[in-house]
Amino acid sequence: MRKLLFIFIFSIVIFLIPINEPAYSWGFFAHQKINRMAVFTLPEQMIGFYKKHIEYISQHAVDPDKRRNVSVDEAPRHYIDIDHYGAHPFDSVPKFWKVAVKKFTEDTLKAYGIVPWHIERMVFRLQEAFKDENLDLILHYSADLGHYVADAHVPLHTTENYNGQLTNQKGIHGFWESRIPELKSEGYDYWTGRAKYIEKPLDRAWAAVKASNAAVDSVLRFEAELNAKYPADKKYSFENRGATLMKVYSLEYTSDYDKMLNGMVERRMREAIITIGSLWYTAWVNAGKPDLTRFGDKNISDSLKRAQKAEQELWTTGKAGGGKGHDD
Repeated sequence: MRKLLFIFIFSIVIFLIPINEPAYSWGFFAHQKINRMAVFTLPEQMIGFYKKHIEYISQHAVDPDKRRNVSVDEAPRHYIDIDHYGAHPFDSVPKFWKVAVKKFTEDTLKAYGIVPWHIERMVFRLQEAFKDENLDLILHYSADLGHYVADAHVPLHTTENYNGQLTNQKGIHGFWESRIPELKSEGYDYWTGRAKYIEKPLDRAWAAVKASNAAVDSVLRFEAELNAKYPADKKYSFENRGATLMKVYSLEYTSDYDKMLNGMVERRMREAIITIGSLWYTAWVNAGKPDLTRFGDKNISDSLKRAQKAEQELWTTGKAGGGKGHDD
């Protein structure tokens, strides 16, 4: 009886403790992996430069998530709740920013996310950094652009039900984009071919959002079906993360969900990788194909290092007040 009582109480405890994962990011591991693998899509004239700085490009792939604690304008850049705009949102929402602002107002657009437009803006900023041969900004914008492009490839970045909070599936956001890659990505195929010039970056950004949104129903429905038939005491487990014991989705539950998704997470990661490399390449071409070998052994400036250190401290301490959006 004591054994049965222990199992019963343990099951209740597991069920009640919330999943302690952010709902707004691929997860540090996946973002860094995506940026790193995008480097290997680049042509000969670019890959030497990017490989030299691959640790920076990878490590700082997560900076925009950290910046959410610093800037009130940051959060909307990561997503777009396209389903807010009706049954046929891709017909309702104008493709171009100025036209969309005229129709819905800037405040409304920012309230429900601006990721496709921000991707276009970041491509232009990277293009200008290449033109100016500004090493700091080339690396900074390359890393940031990779983050936003990756976010646009996440289905739950395209819906108001971004964390399953409207369907009693809270925690599914981190489950899909963090837990699955952490456990399953070792076996993924990251070779996506070579980067290609993208004539219209905004169209590519919207295509990513549309493809992501088309998968939302499967992401939510499959997890609901799995949850309905799964024993409550098998769904979660506990893992040590540093000095913290955290409740996480179990390996078995994660594996079963991943099988139901039939490689969706891997496909979205692969698509993000080739899109990032192609947009880096596009910005470089549009800048006139500057000779990147001229940077030689030059590294980022001390001023950029200081700025990033200050940003890291604000993120670590949580003393800066950031904006809201897809954050619970």
